[in-house]
Amino acid sequence: MPADVVMTDKQASAPSGTLIKGLLKTGDKRWLALIIGVVLCALVLPPLIFLVEGSVTMTSAGGVTRFTLERFSAIVNQKGFLESTANSFIFAVGSAVLALFLGGTIAWLVERTNTPFKPLAYLTTIISMGTPYVLYVSAWLLLLAKSGPINSWYRQVTGSNDVLINVYGLFGMILVEGLLWSPLVFLLLGSTLRNFNPELEEAARMSGAGTWNTIRRITLKLSMPSVLALSMLVFIRAIEAFEVPALVGLPGRVHVLTTDIYDTMHLTMPPDLGAASSLSVLLLVVVSILLYFYGKLTKNAEKYATITGKSYRPNQLDLGVWRYFAGGVLILNFTLLLILPAIILIWASLLPFYTTFSWAAYARMTTINYVHVFQSSRYITLLTNTFVIAVVTATAVMFIASLTAWLTVRKAPGAKILDQLATTPLVFPGIVLGVGVMQLFLSLPIGVYGTIWIIVWAFMINYMPYGVRYSFAGMLQVHRELEEAAAVSGARPITGFTRVVLPLLSPSLIAGWLFIFLLATRVLSLPVLLSGPSSQTMAVAMFDLWGNGQGPELAALGLLWSIAMTCIAVTFYFIARRSGVGIHGQR
Repeated sequence: MPADVVMTDKQASAPSGTLIKGLLKTGDKRWLALIIGVVLCALVLPPLIFLVEGSVTMTSAGGVTRFTLERFSAIVNQKGFLESTANSFIFAVGSAVLALFLGGTIAWLVERTNTPFKPLAYLTTIISMGTPYVLYVSAWLLLLAKSGPINSWYRQVTGSNDVLINVYGLFGMILVEGLLWSPLVFLLLGSTLRNFNPELEEAARMSGAGTWNTIRRITLKLSMPSVLALSMLVFIRAIEAFEVPALVGLPGRVHVLTTDIYDTMHLTMPPDLGAASSLSVLLLVVVSILLYFYGKLTKNAEKYATITGKSYRPNQLDLGVWRYFAGGVLILNFTLLLILPAIILIWASLLPFYTTFSWAAYARMTTINYVHVFQSSRYITLLTNTFVIAVVTATAVMFIASLTAWLTVRKAPGAKILDQLATTPLVFPGIVLGVGVMQLFLSLPIGVYGTIWIIVWAFMINYMPYGVRYSFAGMLQVHRELEEAAAVSGARPITGFTRVVLPLLSPSLIAGWLFIFLLATRVLSLPVLLSGPSSQTMAVAMFDLWGNGQGPELAALGLLWSIAMTCIAVTFYFIARRSGVGIHGQR
């Protein structure tokens, strides 16, 4: 090339860079950021404002509203408040420890060793994603009840009149919640261990360290940020949990903060919204503090990075003859988390009324529960409500979240504010958000209370952070040069987003959509407060069936529903793996 036309990269890019900046500085992003900001403010802030206002104001019989902290004082001085608070923390700590032990062990065996039967761990996780929380908890209650097969066999073997496990207590709550969370811990921790650079482990073994010392001094220490962050995450979710405390704790008279809020809303008529709001604000403060420490734990995680620019070949630890023992652990995990609950649910669904395993019960087996589920118009309504709520929620969330992530990654005006607004709902436990949304729509002249649309509104708030994380992770993989090329060709920024970014972002958006869809079909804490007689979801119907003693019908309905949701969960899992996006939108 002639010398007079040779240009450095910096010289060549300067004019085009100036042109591109001018083209990208149109009003599109500014106006779009303003619109998205208004939408997020309208979603996130009103429930919080009405919740706080309801907790610190009191209206007299004459209609005069005054500021007061009496409700907080009454709650703190209430006899059972300290006990509920202590139970909440014990329950959360115990659940987190158990889930981390079970899920972490399985994750290490699957990702870091040559253990056989690894597909069983993934199968367990995928099916658990499609199983409603209420159904899973109900299955364990059938297994561990005093008349359940485990305690019945224990009495037959030992001749004792006592029980092996008293599920209706704090220990039973911790056991069921820990089992419930262990598949998710496996999935989240597995991604960390899968990408672990083995060179340091190999160096330790070459220096004479045994397997246990290598795990303790290298693997665990380098994985500690992920383990601690995951521990805090599970701890926070257990503090917020409702299904296990309601189904297991309340019958055993073990109260936690979430069930205290639920009782406040249901044991008085009309519901004492002021007291529920005050208790919700206290729980909100607790969760906010925990999330602050969670952010601290994840802030400097890069210091423990083991994946660098140098290439490495992931290898797995050869367990030798112990691999068969490890394979047995995976089989036991599969049996414990999937086979036993499935067997008890199938058994219960084939009985006119539930009774434990016996030869006499075989003569009473029938398919009447399945016939009733298929023929009942009520279940058609429940199916329609649940699908409409889940589809509309997932679609609306991912639409707003994709624009929010795009504006945030491309550093549009107000990007930090948008990101903060979109992730603020993480502080809302489901039961607390339900109280806030109820306060909001009881105060507004909008006729959505008791309809499916109030549930959609609450779900949109609750799941917005998940949608943003999925979209954000996908956006980081789309280089701005593609949009700049579109801008040079005359496309406005919003056109570049719809024609260039969205197609490339589609795997992350689809994975996020399916994940939010699955959550919306499983969760109970929001619909149980906000649903009306004609707007119930499947989760609420299962909760009512269990409360009414209709276990066999619940089992039949739940099994059919879980099969359908598992098919969707399989689709989600493979799309998420293909797009490289994790369960919570992290790569």
